[in-house]
Amino acid sequence: MSEPTPVQIKEEKIYQTWGLSDSEYELISEKILGRLPNYTETGLYSVMWSEHCSYKNSKKVLRKLPNDSSRVLAGPGEDAGIIDIGDNQAVVFKAESHNHPSAVEPYQGAATGVGGIIRDIFSMGATPIALLDSLKFGPIDNDQTKHLVKEVVAGIGGYGNCIGIPTIGGEITFEKCYEKNPLVNAMCIGLLDNTQFKHGQASGNNNLIVYVGSTTGRDGIHGATFASDEFSNKKKKQRSAVQVGNPFIEKLLMDACVEIIQEHSDWILGVQDMGAAGLVSSTAEMASKAQSGLMLNLDNVPQRESGMSAYEMMLSESQERMVLCIKPEFEDDVLDFFEAYNLDAVIIGKVTSDKQYKIYHQNKLVVDIPIDSLTEDVPEYDHQGVKPARLENNNDQFVPEIKSFKESWMNILRSPSIASKSYLYETYDSQVKSNTVVRPGSDAGVVRIRGTKKAIVATNDSNSRYVYVDPYIGGQITVLEAARNIVASGGIPVGITDCLNYGNPEDPEIFWELDQSVQGIADVCNKFDVPVISGNVSLYNEFNKEAIYPSPMIGMVGLIEDISHITTSSFKDSGDLIYLLGNTGNDFNGSEIQEQQLGTVQGKLNEIDLDIELNNQQLILKAIKNNLLKSCHDLSDGGLVAAISESAFENELGFNIQTVLTSKQMFSETQSRYLVTIESKDKESLEEIFKDNFECLGFVTNDSVFSIHTSDDEMDIELSESLSNWKEAIPCLMK
Repeated sequence: MSEPTPVQIKEEKIYQTWGLSDSEYELISEKILGRLPNYTETGLYSVMWSEHCSYKNSKKVLRKLPNDSSRVLAGPGEDAGIIDIGDNQAVVFKAESHNHPSAVEPYQGAATGVGGIIRDIFSMGATPIALLDSLKFGPIDNDQTKHLVKEVVAGIGGYGNCIGIPTIGGEITFEKCYEKNPLVNAMCIGLLDNTQFKHGQASGNNNLIVYVGSTTGRDGIHGATFASDEFSNKKKKQRSAVQVGNPFIEKLLMDACVEIIQEHSDWILGVQDMGAAGLVSSTAEMASKAQSGLMLNLDNVPQRESGMSAYEMMLSESQERMVLCIKPEFEDDVLDFFEAYNLDAVIIGKVTSDKQYKIYHQNKLVVDIPIDSLTEDVPEYDHQGVKPARLENNNDQFVPEIKSFKESWMNILRSPSIASKSYLYETYDSQVKSNTVVRPGSDAGVVRIRGTKKAIVATNDSNSRYVYVDPYIGGQITVLEAARNIVASGGIPVGITDCLNYGNPEDPEIFWELDQSVQGIADVCNKFDVPVISGNVSLYNEFNKEAIYPSPMIGMVGLIEDISHITTSSFKDSGDLIYLLGNTGNDFNGSEIQEQQLGTVQGKLNEIDLDIELNNQQLILKAIKNNLLKSCHDLSDGGLVAAISESAFENELGFNIQTVLTSKQMFSETQSRYLVTIESKDKESLEEIFKDNFECLGFVTNDSVFSIHTSDDEMDIELSESLSNWKEAIPCLMK
């Protein structure tokens, strides 16, 4: 079947089905080219001008985020960000969303999300050392959600386990708004044993472009466009836009790329992963960054299917493929090197100085456009936000009704968002390569850096309920919770990657949520000097015009300077004293108990004092460095009830506490608080550090009982009963 002519594309408005608007098509044809683009050219513009590749609806907002500090070696614009951690070492990290593909083909969608983020890391020459993920699903009350959960978790575990990268942490939550539009955000961390890295650039006239990795097929065509569209009953979910992964080839590709960058750096000028929008985005971005042009010959591209057109090859998102820019004198060395790894490596083009993007197929010139028109000339939209009607006059302060203290406590532990996720994450290998010091289940995952005293600590956090209730304060809380998780583990926060998951930005209310929450994130990052060095935006997460909650995910990385400072959340020994650092207020709006009792979250959030938050973090780090804390757990979802229960579960210990808090305040989710334990001999030392900002709640016991005395109630709960409620909630729902 012949491709539509340029005139047909215009008259039949075929470009609209690929996500280009009338005004964008006119800009391309009348201002940029001065002619009608052909079928392949129109396809290239449609993917490169999609939100997923261009950020045309979100660039204005993203500029608010700070991306520099004394530690930053590379920030946004590279495949991944890089932070200097001293001793001529650097940590490399990034997160990406794979939401739409995972809704359609959950196993492959999640697996290729992991594969893509790993390539972003090793394209910088870093060795991937850890994975994390942030997953959001609908309630586990139907077969479709159970299938999604099972397959997404299997896809993440299957891909990561095959490659041999441990999954050290993450989060899984369940909320009605994600039923038809799950969120699958994957994060990868790598290590550089020097502070040199390869920029993703194609520079220098007549230098060569090398294609390495898997063959190109028809999978994933228009994946970037697909990721920039919303779902509905009327729109078919495009299975053809979902990629198919092969972790065994990725392992070869990873080992080869890391070795060639580290051992033969002089051969190579630039490296880039073929991710969203495949061959077009990787090559066009590399040349545009270097202010070069490119000439590509598609007849040399290794193909796994017959009769592929130029359009299909350029837009395919087949996995496990990389692009390198090399010096011509090393052509044989590079090709021989990859052949030794049993990987396809071929010369597919060269760098030119005319800043044109020229593509040949079957000896015909099929694309001839200015290279910057794909990357730099994308229109940038300045949407005006409008505060959602639901947030007007929302000053109500919810107060929970505690008819039965014990039953309310059990309801918190049974909540799928708080209950143990071990049934799901035991699919993941968290110990492979045996560098993992703290596995999933504590506040953050920790990986030691061999040959040093240092460790990397990392967490994923996304409390979308708070962002829904108050986007600005909710955005702040997302960063603050991540920072508390790092600090509670003994680390200093050094950098952030993010996945910003929202609905349609052309809706003024949704744009307002995006704008306000990013402002909240930016204000905390500036205050705490923690830069956002990488990430992505995932918009149009809707089904039948119903959007998900605004869901920014913060992936935070911290540095533990001495592994003796690594701290976990679990109680250690009977007789240890239990302290609560930070004051507890009546913060129930947006909380787990409000969701349970009202079936929704609403009302005004109390403002956060960032000075108090920063001070409490510094007190915790001081106590850790003075070797006082035996355990440390930040308080977040579910309040003190969740934190103290979780701390007791791992080593199956009980506790006896007596507090000035009311039974209702046990469920409050006031920010800036930590639960810690110490040996009784360290009581004076700790209290001297904490000053008057604490309450000594009681002590850990061997009695297998939770004994709780509040200012207005008291009860005893058997450890076994609370543990089974917490541990069995998700397995029961999944079965």
